[in-house]
Amino acid sequence: MKHDNSKCMHCEGCAAVCPTGAITVYETFVKIDEILCTKCGNCVKICPVGAIT
Repeated sequence: MKHDNSKCMHCEGCAAVCPTGAITVYETFVKIDEILCTKCGNCVKICPVGAIT
C-alpha cells in the first residue's frame, strides 16, 4: 500500500481497521510496515480522502 501524507487527515481510521497492525499514525505522518501489510485493502476502503492506494 502507498500513503500520501499530503492528503492524510491523520484520522487514524486506517490504523483502526488494519488486522495486522501494520499502520502507525504519528503526529505528522503515517507509516505502513510493508512486511506486516497483507494488502487486504481495509485501509483503502476506510480512508475518507483517498490518501492510501
